[in-house]
Amino acid sequence: MRNRFQRLQCICGLTGSLLILLGLLLLFPLIFTASGWNKDNEGIRTLLAFVIPSAFSFVLGIFLKKSFKTDGLDTTASMLLCAISWLVVSAIGAIPFCIAIKANYLDAYFEAMSGFTTTGITVFSGLDAMPYSLLFWRSLTQWLGGLGILSFFIVVTFGTSGAHHMVGAESHKISSARPTPGMFSTVKILWLIYGGFTLAACLSYRFLGMSIFDAVCHALTTLSTGGYSPHDASIAYYNEAGFKHYKLIEYAVTFFMMLGGINFLVHFRVLTGDFKALWDNLEVRYWWRLILAFTGIIIIEHLYRSGALAEIFSKGSSITLGDMERIFRITIFQVIGVLTTTGFGTADIGGDFFGSVAMQLFLVMMVIGGCVGSTGGGFKVLRIAILNRLMLRELFKTRTSQKAVNKLVIDKSIIPDDEIHRIGALFFTWVAFLLVGGAITALFSNHGPWESLSGMFSAVGNIGPCYISVPDMISISPVVKITYIIGMLAGRLEIIPVLLLFSRRSWKS
Repeated sequence: MRNRFQRLQCICGLTGSLLILLGLLLLFPLIFTASGWNKDNEGIRTLLAFVIPSAFSFVLGIFLKKSFKTDGLDTTASMLLCAISWLVVSAIGAIPFCIAIKANYLDAYFEAMSGFTTTGITVFSGLDAMPYSLLFWRSLTQWLGGLGILSFFIVVTFGTSGAHHMVGAESHKISSARPTPGMFSTVKILWLIYGGFTLAACLSYRFLGMSIFDAVCHALTTLSTGGYSPHDASIAYYNEAGFKHYKLIEYAVTFFMMLGGINFLVHFRVLTGDFKALWDNLEVRYWWRLILAFTGIIIIEHLYRSGALAEIFSKGSSITLGDMERIFRITIFQVIGVLTTTGFGTADIGGDFFGSVAMQLFLVMMVIGGCVGSTGGGFKVLRIAILNRLMLRELFKTRTSQKAVNKLVIDKSIIPDDEIHRIGALFFTWVAFLLVGGAITALFSNHGPWESLSGMFSAVGNIGPCYISVPDMISISPVVKITYIIGMLAGRLEIIPVLLLFSRRSWKS
C-alpha cells in the first residue's frame, strides 16, 4: 500500500486492536448462560449468539492488527478512527440480537448503534421475556459507550507516536484541564470515578428493592445516560408492579442520571475536596440554572392547566403535600432524564401531564444535553453558554465604540476566535441535521412535523424518548432507521468525524 495511505493503514491496525477487545467483551454475557440464572431462556442459541461474534471479532481483529501498522495517528486519523470504531463495533455487536431473537440485521444494527452511542431509542419489544444475557449485553453496550469507546484506544495506543491525538478527538470538545498531567493517568482516574458511581448506583438500586440483575442493568445505563431498561415499561415497571419503594427508586435514578450529566472533571475536583467545583465555573452554573428553570416552568404550567395554581392562592385549596411531591418527582425525573439525554420513563406520567409548553421545552433540552466531559449527549451546556455570551457581547458592542477590543472571556480565559467559529459551524450543522432528518421522517412515514422532528432530535441528541411510539418506531421505514443511525453517530461524535468519512482527502496522509 502506498505511503499516502498511511493514515488508512493506521486506522485499520488500531481498529484491529479494538476488535480483539470487543471479542473479549462479547464473552461477558455468557455468565448468565453458563450459570443458568435465566435457564428458561438461556440455551444453545443464546450461547452461539455470543460465541460466534466473539470468535469473528477475534479473528478479524488479529488479522487487521497483524496486517497493518499502527503508527501515523494524527488528529484527522483520530476522528476517522472514532467514526469507524462505532460503525464496526455496532456491526459486530448487533449479531447477538440476530441469532438470539432472530431480529433482522437492520433492527439489530439500529439497537446496537443506539446502545454504543448511549442514545436509547429501541426497536425491540417484549424485553421482559428476553434472555438475561441479551438484556445484559444491551446494558453493557451503553456503559461501554458512556465515556466513549475512544477511552479504550488510549490504552491500546499508549506509548505510540500518535497516542496524544486521541484525547479530545472523539468529539470536538472545548479543551479543559485534566486531573493529572499524564494522559493515561487521566483516563484511568475518569474510569475509576465512572466505575465507582456505577457500583454506588447498583448498590442503591438493590437496597431499594430491585433484583440483583435489574440493579446491575439499570446502574450500567444510568451513569452512561443511555436509558436502556430490561423492562418494556422502563422505570415505570416498579410502580406498576407495586414495589414498596418505587418513589425512592425514581429519586435514586434521577440522582445518578444527574451525576452522569455533569463533567467528570467536576466530580474529580469534588471527590478530592474541592467543593467549589459545583459552582465556580460557567458551565456548571448554567447547568443548575437550566434544571431549576425548566423544572419550575413545567411545574407551574401543570398547576395552571389543572387549575391547582388558582387553588394554591385560595383558602380552600385541595392540593396536598403528597400531590406536590408527585408533581415535583415526575417533573424533576423527566427534566434530568431529557437534559442528560437518558430518557427513562415512569408510570406516573399520564397522557396529559405535560402541556404544550413542556413538550416544546423537552425538544430544547434534547438539543442542549449534558455538560462537556459528561456521558450525556446533546450540543452541550458550555457551548450554549458561550453562544449566549457571544450574543450579549454583540449587544454590548453596539452600545460602545467599535474600536474597543471585546474578547469573549469564559472563566477568566479568553475563548479563541477559532473555537467560536467552530461552535457556530457545529450549531449550524446540528440544525441542518435536525431539519433534513425531520424531513426524511415526514416523507417516509405518516407522522406529522412535530413527531418527525422529535425523532431526529432524539437521534442527534442521543436521547431515547421522542413523540414516535415504540411500536411505530419498530415498523417505521428502513430509510428512516438508516437516517437515525447516521444521526445517532453524528450526535455522539459531534458531527465532524462523521462528515470526514465522506471526504476523500481525509483518508490520505
